[in-house]
Amino acid sequence: MKPKTTTGGRRIRRDRCGVWVVDFQERLLPSVREADAVLARATLLVRAARQLGVPLWVTEQYPRGLGGTVAPLREALGDTPRREKLTFSAAGAEGLPTEPAARAVADVVVCGIETHVCVCQTTLDLLDAGHRVFVAADAVSSRTAADHELGLARMRSAGAVPVSVEMVIFEWLERAGTDAFKRLLPLLK
Repeated sequence: MKPKTTTGGRRIRRDRCGVWVVDFQERLLPSVREADAVLARATLLVRAARQLGVPLWVTEQYPRGLGGTVAPLREALGDTPRREKLTFSAAGAEGLPTEPAARAVADVVVCGIETHVCVCQTTLDLLDAGHRVFVAADAVSSRTAADHELGLARMRSAGAVPVSVEMVIFEWLERAGTDAFKRLLPLLK
C-alpha cells in the first residue's frame, strides 16, 4: 500500500511557496551576529529553492551605501533579479508587492538582515497581504541579540511561524528516495 502524501494544511508546500531574501549586503552583513552561519543557512535555502523551482525575490537596501548582495549568496542566486529599495519593508520595493500573489504564492519563507527592521517589516506586510509567513530563524540576524530576539518575538506574535532552513527543505521534499531528494542530499550533509 502506497503511503498517503500529506501536502495540505500547515506544512510548507513548494508548489505554493516563495522565498524572500532580504538585504544580505556587503557592508551590512559583517555587523550582524553570527554572520557566517546565517549566510551559510541562507545560501543553502537559496540553492534548494533554485533546484526545486521555488520562486525567489531578492532585495538590497540602498546598495550605493550598503553595497550589493554578498558574493556567496549572489553566486547561489544566479540570474535571480535583485531589487533596490529604500523602504525598510521589502514589500515596498518597486515591482515586488504583487509578484507573490500573481504567482499564486500563499506561503513565503523569509530570510535576511536585520531581524528587527527589514525582515520584521517585510514579514508584517506579507502577513497583512494574506500570506502565511515562515521566518527562517537560523537565516536571519541583527547586530544585537536583544534586537534579534525581539524581532522574532514580534513576528511570531503577529502570526509568522519561526522555522529552520532544514525544516523548510524537508517539507518541500516531503519524502526520501525521490530525484529531488537525491539532488539535494549533498547540500544537506
